[in-house]
Amino acid sequence: MNFRTDLAIELAQQLGDTVSQDYQSVQQKEDGIAVSHTKILTPKGEKQFGKPAGDYITVEVVPFSDSVTDSAREAEVIARQIKFLLPEQDGLVLVVGLGNLSVTPDALGPRVIDGILATRHLAGEWERVAKKDRLRPVAAIAPGVLGQTGIETSEIIACLCEKIKPSCVIIIDALAARSLKRLGRTVQLSNTGISPGSGAMNRRRELSRETLGAPVISMGVPTVADGVTVGCDLLAVEGVSGEEAARTLFAPEGQSMLVTPKEIDLLIDRASKILAMAINRALQPSLTQEELSFFVS
Repeated sequence: MNFRTDLAIELAQQLGDTVSQDYQSVQQKEDGIAVSHTKILTPKGEKQFGKPAGDYITVEVVPFSDSVTDSAREAEVIARQIKFLLPEQDGLVLVVGLGNLSVTPDALGPRVIDGILATRHLAGEWERVAKKDRLRPVAAIAPGVLGQTGIETSEIIACLCEKIKPSCVIIIDALAARSLKRLGRTVQLSNTGISPGSGAMNRRRELSRETLGAPVISMGVPTVADGVTVGCDLLAVEGVSGEEAARTLFAPEGQSMLVTPKEIDLLIDRASKILAMAINRALQPSLTQEELSFFVS
């Protein structure tokens, strides 16, 4: 069975090898936090993963719904991964939060935008008051979803990019995982773009360098798992095998089912704050976490 997942690390684990001529997968520890770097190198690797060639970084954190004691350390580690993916040139960064604020498992992107320090509109006087020589210009937007606006998200963002011409676009969205153990405790970053709605299995037109005219960094946290995938795992425990049996039980009449943790409200709240802090730290390295918290509060 081709299990449904947005996470490159899970796909790499299914393939087995850590190094090949088509892709590489390396694990390491940063400040005690597990960080995995998967790099897809060739068209064959793209076919194996079902993803474009490029870098995919996975940060494994304490479950967002369980603890906030390590949030500052986790934000710093995630910020370093963002810096690694950021293009070398300086300039305006557009931060986009994808998702539907009215649907909790899909609300990660808009909630992250609430915590982003937008600076594009600020002049030198603010920098003087903040006692900083320079702040990187940042713009932030949560464009909603097609069902709310009647406009494809890709159309909104493409028009905005054409108007303000960012040097880079950072996009945040909820993701889907193959394993329930990864829900709310994995952060994936990539420099290959993203398809809006992927976590909710409602893929729209991709957002990438080719469609937006600027480098794209995508970030996400898995908030849902495919019901059929979960069903196969449960049936295997019970000694029953077969995708068809799982689909009969967990996808009645062909309807797809998503599974999400019962602590999803807490998960989204804490994950969005940590991701926002990480993005702010990566884009405004001259500001401390305390200063950033003050400016966005």
